[in-house]
Amino acid sequence: MRLHAYYRSSTSYRVRIALNLKGLDYAIVPVDLKVAEQRGDAYRALNPFGGVPALETDGQVHAQSLAIMEWLDDRYPDRPLLPADIEDRFAVRELAYAIATELHAPLNLPVLQYLKRELGHSQAEIDTWYRHWLARTLGPVEAKVAARVAGRDAGDFPFGAPGLFEAVLVPQLYNARRFAFDMSAMPCLGRIEAACLAHPAFIAAHPDNQPDSPTQGAPA
Repeated sequence: MRLHAYYRSSTSYRVRIALNLKGLDYAIVPVDLKVAEQRGDAYRALNPFGGVPALETDGQVHAQSLAIMEWLDDRYPDRPLLPADIEDRFAVRELAYAIATELHAPLNLPVLQYLKRELGHSQAEIDTWYRHWLARTLGPVEAKVAARVAGRDAGDFPFGAPGLFEAVLVPQLYNARRFAFDMSAMPCLGRIEAACLAHPAFIAAHPDNQPDSPTQGAPA
């Protein structure tokens, strides 16, 4: 497997987590978003969506991170990313899709660049935009998780083990902290994040540990 990815891309990050949780071997192929490599003809020939990640495997190229993660569960059913119970499976999808669909679209790099370059917004205004949308979705996610774990010892993970929800949550919280988002009102999400960041699969997937990260000697 070859994962075409950018170290700080939240969608790349979530697929790295999923692959690691599955215990699958893969090679990272860095795609430099800083120079818009993803928009070049060579990469678009591989992935017409022109984004990251793209997973090359078995002669196929799979794009769109949520679809990739669900494909991984279908293709490699060991160490499932989704729980067995149908209602738990729905709850995981509900939380993960809320983050992926409500937050990724207004907060991804092309949108932020458009706000700055075409619409002339300052970085402070963009930071306010970013934090507004985070609060709008992460607040309800916190409420849903808090209601689920209320009155019982759920441990660090509301579904018993880290999976699809945590793989989507942690990269979004990584970005939230980059934009100085106040997490003090979200103790459940903070506890899940802390547990994940101590887990080997999440440690290996962290942006700082990727070959194209400046922390690994790549150009900033």
